[in-house]
Amino acid sequence: MGKATVLGAGSFGTAMATVLSANFEDVALWARDAAQVEAINRTHQNAGYLPGLTLSERIAATTDLQQALSDAQIVIVGIPSQATRAVLAQAAPFMPRHVPVITIAKGIENDTLLTMTEVLEQCLPEDFHPQIGILSGPSFAKEMVQRLPTVVTVASRWEKTAVRAQAALKSESFRTYTSTDVVGVQVGGALKNVIAIAAGMGDGLGLGHNARAAIITRGLAEISRIAVRMGANPLTLSGLAGMGDLVLTCTGELSRNRRVGMELGKGRALDDILKEMKQVAEGVKTAKSAKDLAQKLSCELPICEQVYKIAYEGKSAKAAAVDLMVRAPKSELM
Repeated sequence: MGKATVLGAGSFGTAMATVLSANFEDVALWARDAAQVEAINRTHQNAGYLPGLTLSERIAATTDLQQALSDAQIVIVGIPSQATRAVLAQAAPFMPRHVPVITIAKGIENDTLLTMTEVLEQCLPEDFHPQIGILSGPSFAKEMVQRLPTVVTVASRWEKTAVRAQAALKSESFRTYTSTDVVGVQVGGALKNVIAIAAGMGDGLGLGHNARAAIITRGLAEISRIAVRMGANPLTLSGLAGMGDLVLTCTGELSRNRRVGMELGKGRALDDILKEMKQVAEGVKTAKSAKDLAQKLSCELPICEQVYKIAYEGKSAKAAAVDLMVRAPKSELM
């Protein structure tokens, strides 16, 4: 095929460029940082995010949005969730029409409580809306660049868009399943990062494997509860974008959100942890969105609530763990 475009040269955007390079002759990788762009084009590596991994020579980085988007046959939006709106406002005049526009950000916008596809719909004219979709699932960027087997879900309200994206991304090391449940796929992808912080805190506190399993299981219950309240199919949350991504992010050594949680569990201040990280841990900001959504929809999310209190109110991880354990007894299916 011809040209594909990825907006955002972080670790996952770069990984998606690698996936696309299996099927497209040219892959444009847009980034703000001119020094990063120059280094990627000169060394065929993204050393700041994926050190030591060689990128396909089909990938060319650029700071020019118009150049990046010109003639693209698919656009992957790999901007962190809280910055997506600002970048799309700049990109909108150059967006190619009648091609899939797939966001890979796993978050919920803080101020509006909108999902990423809803943000794209607000930023792009109405005739773009049938082309908008979301990709999510258990996928560490490093393993994608190494071309290790990865299986994800791509969802769009318009099934033809999901199928077109599926065909563009298919390779021997990358498999996609399609879905029309954009709400379930997005809520699963966003809130699993909050639960991963909680799982990391349990590990940092040395609470053991029993506690980790409980956090994952009850975390899935919270994600499913609010996703269904928002209109999702509950079966979506038992799939790749739900349980699959949750397990990976709560247990994998490459998980940024789990790493943040582990350091919080050891008693470190959140600001100090984040200063040391080049990559974005989406779960920190999504914890605020989860708290606000829970209030708006009258939905109980106790694990997410405790993560919010630790991140934004200075509560200790140890106190949060105790408070979760001594909550009033309930039926498991409530």
